[in-house]
Amino acid sequence: MIADEHFYKNLLDNIYDGVYFVDINRKILYWNTSAEKLTGYESSEMVGRHCWDNILMHVDNKGISLCKGFCPLVKATTEQRMLEEEIFLRHKDGHRVPVLVRVSPVRDSNGQVIGALEIFSDNSPKITLMQRIEEIRKMALLDPLTQLGNRGYAENSLHARFDEMERYNWPFGVLFIDIDHFKEVNDSYGHDVGDKVLKMVAMTLRNSVRASDIVARWGGEEFVAIMLAVTKDQLYALANKIRILVEKSSFTARQNRIKVTVSIGAALAQPGDTVSTLIARADHLMYQSKISGRNVVTVEHV
Repeated sequence: MIADEHFYKNLLDNIYDGVYFVDINRKILYWNTSAEKLTGYESSEMVGRHCWDNILMHVDNKGISLCKGFCPLVKATTEQRMLEEEIFLRHKDGHRVPVLVRVSPVRDSNGQVIGALEIFSDNSPKITLMQRIEEIRKMALLDPLTQLGNRGYAENSLHARFDEMERYNWPFGVLFIDIDHFKEVNDSYGHDVGDKVLKMVAMTLRNSVRASDIVARWGGEEFVAIMLAVTKDQLYALANKIRILVEKSSFTARQNRIKVTVSIGAALAQPGDTVSTLIARADHLMYQSKISGRNVVTVEHV
């Protein structure tokens, strides 16, 4: 069997998972092809950098930054054990990607830890999402810019959820999401950057929800998320997760770091509701979030 460096590099470059290796100082020595695809960063952009340079800006589901603190790589080398964690990395395009990270310390022939190997894989419900995108594309209900369902798709989905609630008493909730100060982004940087912001937020929303949930572009800088089988507390938790991950998303344009936040209104469907009354309540709650200072989730009292 061939056992040279070229053979093993080809082997690692042809697996589905992202793989990279760091030395004991967390300097990146190897970055495979799948890591490039999952993050948008080429090997030439990563090798020689340190993971604590915060390029991927890893955060947990509470938005806590990991790269400059006790990240999985530090845990693995400090505690000298393998571990697995679910985290969110920042793609080069700015949006957040959920990944399952598995880290193992690497030892030399004397048993001393000399670095760590990290394997990470896309942790989003990709098959379900791709099937849904294809379904709404065939129905001409796809928003071409964000690749989310459009307003018509959201309205159809809401009608279906109301039918289910009436027949089976299945609860659901709606999040009305608006990008804060979006006009200022367009005015300051141009509509091409504004479009990139919309795509970044859309991808982060899509990667933040569960496989059963639905996210659509309502219009302009407004989005709607339909959350199935939720309580008030669960609806708030899901909305706040979205708020945090959007806040932690960013990209570079015109030599500036472009970041935005969202204001969210969250409402549970009630008996006697219609699509218009439910959306109106969620929209009103979103404006309460704006009044409260933006980058806020407001849930109705029920």
